[in-house]
Amino acid sequence: MTTQIAIVLALLFVTLVLFGTERIPIEIVSILLVIALVVTNTLSASEAFAGFGNDIVITVAGLFVLTGGLAKTGVVDVVGRRLHRFAGDSEFRITALIMIAAALSAAVMKNTTTTAMFLPVVLGIGARRSISPSKLLMPLAFGAILGGTCTLIGTSTNLAVSGALPRYGMEPFSMFELTRVGVPIVGCGMLYMLLVGLRLLPRRDPAQSLTEQYHVRQYMTEVMVLDDSPLIGKTLGEARMSDDLDLTVLGILRGAEQYRIAPHPHEQIKADDLLLVQGRVEDILRVKSEAGIEIKADFSLSDALLEGSDIELFEAMVPRGSDFIGRSLKRLGFRKRYQLVVLAINRHGVNLLSKISTVKLRFGDVLLLQGNREHVEGIAADDQILLLEEISKRQARPSKRRWALLAFGVFLFFSVTHLVPLPVAVLLGVLVLLASRSLRTSEMYEMIEWRLIILIACMISFGLAMEKTGADQYLADFIVSGTGQYGPLAVLAGFFIMTVALTQPMSNQAAALVMLPIAVKSALALGLNPRAFAVAVTFAASCSFLTPLEPACVLVYTPGRYRFFDFVRVGSVLTIVVFAIVIWLVPVFWPLRP
Repeated sequence: MTTQIAIVLALLFVTLVLFGTERIPIEIVSILLVIALVVTNTLSASEAFAGFGNDIVITVAGLFVLTGGLAKTGVVDVVGRRLHRFAGDSEFRITALIMIAAALSAAVMKNTTTTAMFLPVVLGIGARRSISPSKLLMPLAFGAILGGTCTLIGTSTNLAVSGALPRYGMEPFSMFELTRVGVPIVGCGMLYMLLVGLRLLPRRDPAQSLTEQYHVRQYMTEVMVLDDSPLIGKTLGEARMSDDLDLTVLGILRGAEQYRIAPHPHEQIKADDLLLVQGRVEDILRVKSEAGIEIKADFSLSDALLEGSDIELFEAMVPRGSDFIGRSLKRLGFRKRYQLVVLAINRHGVNLLSKISTVKLRFGDVLLLQGNREHVEGIAADDQILLLEEISKRQARPSKRRWALLAFGVFLFFSVTHLVPLPVAVLLGVLVLLASRSLRTSEMYEMIEWRLIILIACMISFGLAMEKTGADQYLADFIVSGTGQYGPLAVLAGFFIMTVALTQPMSNQAAALVMLPIAVKSALALGLNPRAFAVAVTFAASCSFLTPLEPACVLVYTPGRYRFFDFVRVGSVLTIVVFAIVIWLVPVFWPLRP
C-alpha cells in the first residue's frame, strides 16, 4: 500500500465516522475532506474543486427548482384533495392510494419532498377516518422511497451515480433506464406493505389532547403574585422572568377576567394576578420567596386553558433546509421574532421540556407551538417549519399551475428525446418557470438544497482522488480476493449488502459515490459488466428501509409515534424483497458478462 492510498483510506474512514455521528454538519465535513485532499497533495486545487463544475450539480440544482415550482403552484395539493375524495373508509384502500400517489409523485420529484408534501394530507385523512397515523405514515415514506427508484430524477442518488459514470467510460443513465427494475420494485414493495406490512405496523393512537401527548403538565403551573412581590408594576418584559427565573409566562388571569393567552411583553403585572407559567417546579420553589410568588395547588391543565379566541396549539416539524437547524430558540429570538411560544420539543419520540430555549434544533424535531394561526402559517409558507395539519390558506399560485406543468413537460420532453443534454433540458424548464413568473428569482435560490449540492460535488472530487491514487483498485482487489471464488452473482450481492449497510449511518448519495468506484473496479478486475454493478449500487443506496435515518423516514418518525425497531421489523423484510428483485433482474437487463 502506497502512502497516498493510505492517506485516502484514512480520510475515507474519518469521513464515514463524521458522517455517521453528525457532530459536524455534513456539508462542512465534505468541504474539509476536499481541503484535506489538497493539503496532503493528493489532488491539485483545480482537481479538488472540479466536482463543483460537474454538470450533475447543475442538473440537481435545476431539479430542485422544477419540483419547487410544482409545490409552489399547488400541484401536489390537488393530488392531496383527490386522495380525500377517493379514499373511502377502508384502511386497506386508503393505504394503497397513499402509496400509489407517493410512488408516482416521487418518480418525478425527490422522495423527501414528496413525503413532506403529503404528510399533512395523510394526517388529515387519518384524523377524518379515525385511523392511527402509525398505520399510514410508514407506507407513505416507503411508497415515496420505492417510487424514487423508477426514474433518473426520482432521487438525487440516481443523478449522482449517473453523473459519475462518464469517469469510468460509461454513458450516464437515461431517464427511464432504471424503470425496468424500478417498477417491479414498486409493485412488489406495495404488495408486501399491503399484505404483510400493514399487519406488522403498530397501532398507536395519539393522546386525546396535545398537552397530554407532550406531557407538558409537569412543566406548567399557576402561580399567584403576592402583595409584596417585587414584580408588581413591572411589565413582563421588564420582569425578565424567562432570562432570570427560567420561567415563561403563557397567560394571565386577573380578577374575574379570562386568561389573556400569550400576553404581550408590555403587559403590566399586578397584585393577586394568577400567572400560567412554564418551567420546572424546583425553579419556582427556588425563586418564589425573592420573586414574591406562590404556587397554586389545585391547578389542572387542558388544551382549552392554552387556547383563546385567536390563540391555538399547533404541531410543526423542522424540515430539511430550515434556517432553524443547528440554532436554539434563544439564539433565534423565537418568541419575540415570530410571536409564538414553543411549549415542548419532541425528538424521535422523546419529549424535551426542560430549558428548551437552549436546545439546538435538528431536522425532524416536532415543536408544540402556541400562537396565532396567521403567524404559524407565515413561517410555514417560508418553509422554515412543516405544519402537521393542512394549512387553511396556502399561498399557492393556481393561475400558474399550467406553467409549472409545462416547464416540467419541457424538461421531460428534451430529456427523453436526447435533443439536448440533460443539464440543458433542466435549465430550459427553469427558464419557463421564471419567464412565466411562476417563481421569483429569489425563491429559486431558496429552493436549492445547497448542503446536498456541496456533498455531491465534494464526493465526486473524492472519487477522483480514489481513482488517481489507486485506492479504489486496492479495495477492489481486496474484495475480489475474498469473494471472487463464489461467482459474479455473489460479488454483486455483496456490493448491494455493503451499500445498504453504508447508507444507514450516512447519506444515500455519499454511500453510493463511495461504493461506486470500488464496485466498478471490482467488476473490471473480474471481467464483468461494470454497469450492472453501478446499477446495483444505485438501487441499494436508494432503498433505505431498515432504520428511521433515511430523510423520508425521519419526517414520519415522530408524527407516526414510531419506535426505532418498528422500522427494523417492517423494513428488514422489505429490504430483502428489494434485494431479491435487484439480484434477479439486474443481470437480466444488464448481463454480468459483457
